[in-house]
Parts: sequence; C-alpha cells; structure tokens
Amino acid sequence: MAHKEYLESFWPDLQAARELYASIAQALQERESEGAEKEYTEHLPAEVLEAGIKSGRYIQGTLSVNKHRAQHEAFVRFEGSSNKNTELNSDILISGGKHRNRAIHGDVVAVELLPHSEWKGRTTALTEGQGEERAGEDTQSQPMPTGRVVGIVQRNWRDYVVTFPPREELKSQSRNSQKILVIPWDYRIPKIRISTQQAEALQDHRVIVRVDSWDSTSLYPNGHTVRVLGKAGELEAEIQTILVENCIHVPPFSEAQLREMPVNSKEQPWQMGPAEVSSRRDLRDTHLVFSIDPLGCEDVDDTLSVCTLPGGKRLELGVHIADVTHFVKEGSLTDLEARSRATTYYLADRRYDMLPAVLSADLCSLLGGVDRYAMSVLWELDVETLALCNVWYGRTLIRSSYQLHYELAQSLLNGEEVEVPELSQLKSSDKSQKLAELLQALETLTRVARLLRAQRDKVGALELEGVEVRAQLDKDKNIAALVPKQPLEVHETVAECMIYANHWVARKIQESFPHQALLRHHPPPRQEFFNQLIDSAKSRGFMIDTRSNKALAESLDWAVDPQDALVNKLLRMMATQAMSNALYFSTGACPEEQYYHYGLALDRYTHFTSPIRRYADIIVHRLLMAAIQSEKDEYLHKTLASNKELDELAQHINNKNRAAQHAQKQSTELFQCLYFRDKDPLMDERCVADAIIYAIRANGMLVFLPRYGMKGAVYLKNRDSQVISVGDDGKCKWQVGTLQRYPDRISTFTAIGTHTFHLFDHVTVRISVEPSRCHADSMHLELISNKPHRAARAESHPAGHGQSELVQEVVRREEKASLQAEEQKARRPKLSREEREFRQSKTPNLYSLLQEISELALLDLSVCHLPNTEAQTCSTSA
Repeated sequence: MAHKEYLESFWPDLQAARELYASIAQALQERESEGAEKEYTEHLPAEVLEAGIKSGRYIQGTLSVNKHRAQHEAFVRFEGSSNKNTELNSDILISGGKHRNRAIHGDVVAVELLPHSEWKGRTTALTEGQGEERAGEDTQSQPMPTGRVVGIVQRNWRDYVVTFPPREELKSQSRNSQKILVIPWDYRIPKIRISTQQAEALQDHRVIVRVDSWDSTSLYPNGHTVRVLGKAGELEAEIQTILVENCIHVPPFSEAQLREMPVNSKEQPWQMGPAEVSSRRDLRDTHLVFSIDPLGCEDVDDTLSVCTLPGGKRLELGVHIADVTHFVKEGSLTDLEARSRATTYYLADRRYDMLPAVLSADLCSLLGGVDRYAMSVLWELDVETLALCNVWYGRTLIRSSYQLHYELAQSLLNGEEVEVPELSQLKSSDKSQKLAELLQALETLTRVARLLRAQRDKVGALELEGVEVRAQLDKDKNIAALVPKQPLEVHETVAECMIYANHWVARKIQESFPHQALLRHHPPPRQEFFNQLIDSAKSRGFMIDTRSNKALAESLDWAVDPQDALVNKLLRMMATQAMSNALYFSTGACPEEQYYHYGLALDRYTHFTSPIRRYADIIVHRLLMAAIQSEKDEYLHKTLASNKELDELAQHINNKNRAAQHAQKQSTELFQCLYFRDKDPLMDERCVADAIIYAIRANGMLVFLPRYGMKGAVYLKNRDSQVISVGDDGKCKWQVGTLQRYPDRISTFTAIGTHTFHLFDHVTVRISVEPSRCHADSMHLELISNKPHRAARAESHPAGHGQSELVQEVVRREEKASLQAEEQKARRPKLSREEREFRQSKTPNLYSLLQEISELALLDLSVCHLPNTEAQTCSTSA
C-alpha cells in the first residue's frame, strides 16, 4: 500500500500530514525530473567546501539579509579564523538572489569573491518600505568586496510565521499549480511554497511553516504548515508571532518542575533548615542590609550593605545576591528549563520568567523584613583611598531592612521630606534614629560608588546612551507600562556596586579555574563603525578620538552643545550603535588578552548579580562555590563543565540574549503601531512630535523623537520624484525639484527656492501607521515643518514618557475588545467547522495563552511543541 493511500484510508483527519507528504513528494519529483531547467547553480560538495575554506579560496561566514532590500542585498560577515584573504577588512556583499544561491538568512555559507570589476557598493538611499527599493538611482557607497555563495556549510532553518496571499492572488495560483506561495512575516525570508487545501480558511491568519527543501530547479523553497497562531492584527497573535520569529519557547512550567519547588503558603510556610543555617555566615543582626530597585520590582536579586569598621580606618562594603543555586540543583528539571530559556524575557506588556514564581518573586527575592539565603561578597576598604584590604566570598543569611525604590532613595539623599514605609509605624524618636542610620549608609555608599567610578573613568570606562525604558509591573505581575529611566545618581551608585562585585567574582573564578570559567567580554569595535559618529560630531565642531575607549570617553564628555542637550545624547547613541555586543565565553576558548571589557574598562568581568533572571549568573554562582570549596579541601574539579561544554553553553546564552533583545524591541514597535493605528494623524495632537536629525541619506534623513523614544526615516523625495519644499512659515509640501546630499546636510531645490536640513536640526513630523497585511505594521513619519514642535512642551516630555501612555492605552483597548468579544461570543450562532478549528483565544494572560495554543493548531499537530532554539529592568546589565 502506498504512503498516500495509507494516509487517506486510515488517517483521513490528518490533513497536515497529507500536506507534508505532498510537499516531500513534490520536492522528490522535482529533484528527479530529467532535463528540468536549473534556477540556481548546484552547491559544491562538503569536502570541496572544506578544502576551499582551508586554502583561502572560499570564505566562510553567516549570511545576513538587508531587511530594507531583502530581494537584492545581503552580506556575509566572515569568521576571523576562516579568512585568509588579507585584503578583506569588511563584510562581503552578496548582490541579487542568484548570487545568494538558495541561502536563507542565518545560514552559514561559503563565499567566493567576484573579480574586482564586479564589486558593488551598499545602498545608501532610504526605502519606502522594508523589502522595497528604488531602481535607477545612484545611491551606492564605494565598491566593497562582493561575492557569490558556492555552498551551504550549515543550514539554520527555523519555524517561520507566514500569511497566505490575498484571495484574488490565491485563486490565480491555484489555477496554475497545486502549490501556494505564502509570504513570511520576516522580510528577509523568501516566499515559501506549500501544498494545502485550507488556504481559504486561513486567510488573514498568522501560520507557522517549516522549510523542507530547496532544490536548484525551484525558485522558492518547499515547506509545510505546522500550526495556526491566530488572526493577523490581534495583539495576542502578533505577540506569539514575535516569540516564534525569535525562537523563544516559554510554555508554562510543568507539574514535574513545580514539584521540585519548595512550598511556601499560609498553611505551610517555608522555613530555613537548621543545618543550612549553621553552615552560613549570619548577617541578620550585624549588618544594615537594604535594596534599591525600580518601583514595583518583585524579583529583587541584589541587596547592599556598607558600614565603618571598628577603629574608623576601614569600610566594609557588601553586595548580597539571591542564592538561587540552593534551590535550583544542577541537572534538575527546573535547572534544565532555566538553561533552555537562559533569561527572563521582557516584552512591552508582559514578562516570561526564567524561574517559577515561587522562586523569582518569593523565596529567592530578597524582600524586606524576611530571612533569605544569599551569596555575598564583602570588601574591607581603606576609608580614604578605597584601597582593597581584604575580600570575602561565601554563603550568608540576610534580612533586608529596607526595600527602597530609586526615586525614594534619591529623595532621601537630596534631603527631602519623604516617608520610608518600613519606618511609618515607629515612634518619632526611633524613626529619627533609624532614618539617620539609613541616610548615613546611603551617603557612604554614594561616596564609595563615586570613587569606584572615578577609578574606572581614569582607564577609559564609557558612559553610553540608549533609547532606554524599564518595565513597570502591576499587582498581577504583568508589565503595565514602560517608564523612562530618569538620570538619577542613585542608578549609577547601585550599578557601580554591581559592576564591582561582578569584577571581583570574575577574578576569583578565573584564578581558580583558568580554563573553565564563564566570563563576559566586550571586544573593541571595528574602527569603520565609528564613521557616522565622527562625521556627525565634526558637523558641530567636535572631534571624536576613537583610538581607545579612554580617548572616546573623553571626546564624548567634551562634545556638549550648551544650547541643545540632545546633541550629546545622540552622539552617545551613535557610539552605542557602533559597539559590538558583550558576549559570554569560556576562559579556555579565548586568549587572555581578549578577556578585556571595552565598555567597562575592566580586565575581567562576568555576571553574578542577577541569578533570578539570567542563567549565566547561576553558572557563575556554582563556579564561585566550587572555588571556595577548592580552598578548603580537595574539591573534585571533574564535576565542573569542561571548556568545550561551557563554551557551547555560553554561545547558547548569547543567542538567547540576542533573541530577548530583538523580541523586546519588536514588541515595543508593535505597541507603538497599535497605539497610533486608530488615531487620526491630521487631527490628533499626539500624532505630531518634535524630531531631531541624526543621519543623512541619499533621499532623506533619519530622526529621533524624544517624546516617544523612537527613531524613524523621513523622506525628502517621493516616488513621483517630487521633493520637499519649505514655505516662509516653515510648512512643508511636495513639489517638483531635486536633492543634493552632503556629509552633514541635505538640500532641496524647487521653484520656491532652496532649503537645507542640517544634522541635529529640530523639525516637526507627523506620525502615522503604514499597515502591512503580511508583515509587521510600521511607523511612517512625514515632515510637516522645518521648525521645532512646541519646544517648551517637548522638554516637558522626557524621553520615553509617551511610551508609558502608549502601552497603558493599548492594553486597555485590548482588554475592552476582549470583553466585547466575550459578549458577542455569548450571542454568536453555532460556529462553522473552520471557525471551531482556527479560532484564537483572546485571554490576556501571560501563561494561559501558551497553554491554550493547541486549540489553534491543525488537528493532527495539536500536541507538537516548538523546538528549543533561540532589558534592562530591575538591575544593571553590562
């Protein structure tokens, strides 16, 4: 009996299985077709690629597609050890689909360089939409190394979210073929050809597909459907799309995992074990311990203590971190899940915890007034110079006396009359004494942090800038708003203490385990990445020296425009963009001269201070305990991960951190679009904002909107070859004319006259949403005036304030829509089969959504799971 007949006879309901069979059969048929015309050249065999890479004929690297010109422009960033071509000092351009030769974004490929005469430059013009480009315009940079893909070293295919084409296009495709070309959400991914009979029912839905093959005779890869996420445009479906696209898999914690957790309830309160208490250093009655975190933070990883030791010549500074490894044993189910997630994921309206709530928000959270296990680092420092006299590492017992938030701590330091909740019930005399003790500790801590920062500044520590907001949690542990991180000194105080602890723990574990310690390094950026920063600063008369981190830091400190504080902010943002990412690594996989952290100006660094939300910190805690035990007895080093195992784990964590950053950014952009989607750009004041120009392009400019903390493109030339003209009142309109671009400005020439836009000019833009049926919606910025928008009012809106309003309004709107949907559901007639099979739950819940995801699936795949593949909030990350 044939496979097809078997499926039809015995499994008639397994529609997706039949579609998968049809996809594979079609691919095999195409592969075996004799005389079929080849669309692409065949890939070279693996052994030829390997030999060619070793000899230097071919260059190995990862393909990165330009999302703004996805059909025509991609780059390969070569891997250092594989590049034997001395003339290469930049990425390799892959121009056009034919030269990409069936490689998909993220694949590791082998590239052959083209002759110099065929080298091209990267596009410098803005595009009207991602994936679109304009032909016939001379907008290329200087020619750069250009090549073609000759083979695939490693396929990195993943699950892709797609949308089916419109009905009219669907009917046209169905007449000509049994296959349907679906459109991926990610512009960088080519259309995928699938076989399905449910295209009509899945119109306007987000659907997951997997690629099965891509033969040289086919213009497009073949794939099959996996499951349905929901209707395009609905908040929950879009959030799930972001998670899938970033390979983030966060199901509810299983019953088996939760059974490993300690119990803490009114009926059965958790208690410390006597043996554990006796084995730890008890700081509960001897140290004034307190925490300083964002308002509403529940996963309190870190607390601090500082006091003058007897004799008055020494200070003791203490950093006390939640002892997560006491509860999460290596190799346990909870540990394996935390390792898989690698981090807590913070989106614009929610978070997905790395650890179960009983740990992250309770027993491992160093809340005020309760006894907790901690891992502590205590330094004895000279009271004047802060020279180190002694350092102690170990497990402790602590009881935090105060759970402060940043604004409250800063108000106390400023001498303001504020209420400390922990002191509100005390008598006046006791309150005054306790408040004086707390204030003295805060002032001493501030002085210590200033000295520590000054020491790092001397050797080149950088103060960089980003579009940074933090997540504020509501009473139900959901993120209710994005709140701007205001520049308070207490932020730097806490951050400096955490950096100090991370540095000293890095030294300890590296000295104990030279070839198998987990550290974090920040490689120096490539000098060409600083070009935009240097050119932009020069336009304002500032010289930026990028020869070292110290020179860069000093240059940025000098680059201050007294008339516009945003100039320095934008220059620091450009410096941040030029930086490479800080990465985890195993000390045995990296030479010692590469341990250096460029941004922090430290020879060794790691992450120790946030084990509730970072798995890297859990590894470091275990290494620190192993180092401590190795000093006491013959500790069996063989129980530690090998260098190879640790390096593989480090790469996994790096990938997950990158995915978390992308998901957070995409969710913020989603909420921006949802916020502005229903507003009238012509009538609503919130759709008009001040913007500052930070980059010039061939046909427009890039701007930053302080009110909403967002960036975007502003076009000065449209598809009809009209350009922006500016009237006497500053208002802008389209007219026939020409553009002239210069390094620091761009000019428009029309019948009305000439107008020039300079870097760092303030202009007024109108915000609207550019809808997309198959991709994420995007923001559209239209220039309406060459003058600043209500400068006085713009200053009253600190960066990111609009983000808070934005998220709150979208959440309220979605909850209202959900309630209306429930009311309509009660009155709704009996559902059709398609509606029953593909309907989407709208419950606005963090974890129940993923629990209900099977209801969205195609019937035969309802029990399938995603494979485990790949913000600053409550504490500092570096």
